[in-house]
Amino acid sequence: MSANKRKSPESNASTGGKFVYREFGNNDNSAAIERPHAELPPNQQNIRVQASRKGRKGKTVTVITGFQVKPETLEALTKQLKAQCGTGGTVKEDSIEIQGDHTQKLVQILAQLGYKAKISGG
Repeated sequence: MSANKRKSPESNASTGGKFVYREFGNNDNSAAIERPHAELPPNQQNIRVQASRKGRKGKTVTVITGFQVKPETLEALTKQLKAQCGTGGTVKEDSIEIQGDHTQKLVQILAQLGYKAKISGG
């Protein structure tokens, strides 16, 4: 009666990690989750540039939204804008965040790249 009825992790590994029961086919649903991205030319995109401090402990960041490009293109554009401003930044979903208040400078840079950029907010 001293036998433990629970299966140890080793016993699960010995089965090769096979599932005993699976409701809906395979677990590889990355194609279903992936969002389609329509790559529009820069002159057809309406870009909004706005300085924000909300939820950032008082630190100002410049948020650039309205992009309709592939993630790879957005990453390359982010790298270029960070280098032009001399600051850090990141890509979050379909927007770019650049550290500091660089609204005027970013609007000029985006206009030179062919985007229709406007300053948004106050």
